[in-house]
Amino acid sequence: MKKLLLLLCLIPFLGFSQAIDSVWFVNNYSKKELTITMRDGVKLFTNLYIPKDKTTQHPILMTRTPYSCAPYGENNYSKIWNSARSYFAKEQYIIVQQDVRGRWMSEGSFVDVRPYNPNKKTNQDIDEASDTYDTIDWLVKNVANNNGNVGVFGVSYPGFYAAMAALSNHPALKATSPQAPVTDWFAGDDFHHNGAFMLMDAFGFYSSFGKPRPLPTTIGPSGFNFPIQDAYEFYMRNTIPQLSKIMGDSIAFWNDLMAHSTYDDWWKKRNDRNYVQNISAKIPTLIVGGLFDAEDCYGAWNLYKAVEAKATNNNQLVMGPWYHGQWGSKDGTHLGNIEFGDNTSDWYQKNIELPFFNFYLKGKGSVEKIAEANIFFSGENKWKQFAKWPATNMQTRDLFLTAKGQLNYTGGTDNTTTDYISDPAKPVPYAEKAHMYRTREYMTDDQRFAARRPDVLVYQTPILTEDLTLAGPVVADLLISISTTDADFVVKIIDVFPDDFTYTANDTYPMNGYQMLVRGEIMRGKFRNSLEKPEAFVPGKPTQVKYALPDIAHTFKKGHRLMVQIQSSWFPLVDRNPQKFVDIYHASASDFQKSTIKIFNNKSKIILPILK
Repeated sequence: MKKLLLLLCLIPFLGFSQAIDSVWFVNNYSKKELTITMRDGVKLFTNLYIPKDKTTQHPILMTRTPYSCAPYGENNYSKIWNSARSYFAKEQYIIVQQDVRGRWMSEGSFVDVRPYNPNKKTNQDIDEASDTYDTIDWLVKNVANNNGNVGVFGVSYPGFYAAMAALSNHPALKATSPQAPVTDWFAGDDFHHNGAFMLMDAFGFYSSFGKPRPLPTTIGPSGFNFPIQDAYEFYMRNTIPQLSKIMGDSIAFWNDLMAHSTYDDWWKKRNDRNYVQNISAKIPTLIVGGLFDAEDCYGAWNLYKAVEAKATNNNQLVMGPWYHGQWGSKDGTHLGNIEFGDNTSDWYQKNIELPFFNFYLKGKGSVEKIAEANIFFSGENKWKQFAKWPATNMQTRDLFLTAKGQLNYTGGTDNTTTDYISDPAKPVPYAEKAHMYRTREYMTDDQRFAARRPDVLVYQTPILTEDLTLAGPVVADLLISISTTDADFVVKIIDVFPDDFTYTANDTYPMNGYQMLVRGEIMRGKFRNSLEKPEAFVPGKPTQVKYALPDIAHTFKKGHRLMVQIQSSWFPLVDRNPQKFVDIYHASASDFQKSTIKIFNNKSKIILPILK
């Protein structure tokens, strides 16, 4: 590799008209590796890809990451030329990547979602915002030919660091873009949804990522060697206490998860929405997420809403029909079996992301065509722009769950219930096929397999006679009773395709009658009134369970149906609730029990956000 790069460097300068490839990149960029000293003396490893053109000044675009800024070595180039975002190289940005404190080649101790400290008084009072400030300060003062303008962006965990960058308020920071940002790991991102433990993601991720790194290193941790390749069976055999034994004492954050089973101060300090009022009015933010992001759909929607409510900066939102990070890929045409009609990722990159950074970092072009909220509506496969989100022309309407599995807008007068038995020994799977790692396609998967189970209730509308567009949070408002002291509730919003539907004559999957999952969310029953103070159910007592699902942007086309499925397990995506009011992380086998779940017809409803 080193010989190849040396040969590439000898090739004459080819000019910026050439297509970006490895030859072009090495001829037009040099790579530097260095450490930047933070205010407390800790040195953070940073690499810089610097344009060789010295005739002009260049903006700086930075990503801070816990996932490594490899490849390491100044002769080893990241394949920026082969990424969908190669346009930043074409535009001659100084591209900066940094290993965050305590990860990979950076010094210091790593803290997961390190809390923001708004009251720093000494150089020892550090957080991710201060590390960003110190890094930006060094870059603008020491990197030749920079124009003094810095932008920060990142996806997922790096999205959290991009949000922290906005809180740094360095005067040279001119734009940030938190994308699928980790925002609240108890309420809705990655590892918990409404207090329910997202089992597959938590164990699969922390069994490798969580391993300690005592010294700077270029070698990553090894993953867990699953003895079987069937996640459903593996997690049935291994309860959470057994998984904790597998983790041992060295995985600090797993032990933190086990020790903080409610939304206590430890979690609240890690919720950056509590601090966004400190973002300077001079730092615009572009918050990006995916409608079908299995990891951090919650974070994108809710960070945007928090900034809107508390900060005074220019804040914009983009939500496309994407899995986690798909907007940065080369293919945004489909997810699983669902097609989106065009390359939505390419459209976003050319029409939003590049114009956003070019305008604020280079003074080039305009952002007039980037609306406050830029939202893709699946179903009709169209981008729509709004002056605010939720849109001012969104109106809520109650859709009642009635007897015989029907949904209608009027409800009825009978007081009957529809019942099912939830058995932790036979939990409802979240996906149909056997696999080991959580799939990203489940967010749009066909739900016919679940509809056929006796422990899944199915309600649907008549065939729609006109389009129905939903835009905003869907609210499940259920009146239930259970025979035990706890249970989970999973509500799924589903688009039922017509019986004669096909995309093409060559569909590889039967799309006729497809039941597309549009949005699904779980509520751990004991948290129905408060994530901070769990409450047991009184067996047999009618009880309201009301909660919001993440926002939806979907059009149910004429000829389709809207379906609602309700169930009490979603395994192994989510851990099994013993259905007994206990500390689930330390539950014993004897705690698990069947529960009879009753849904009160006509008293239970789904509150739809209908776009008029």
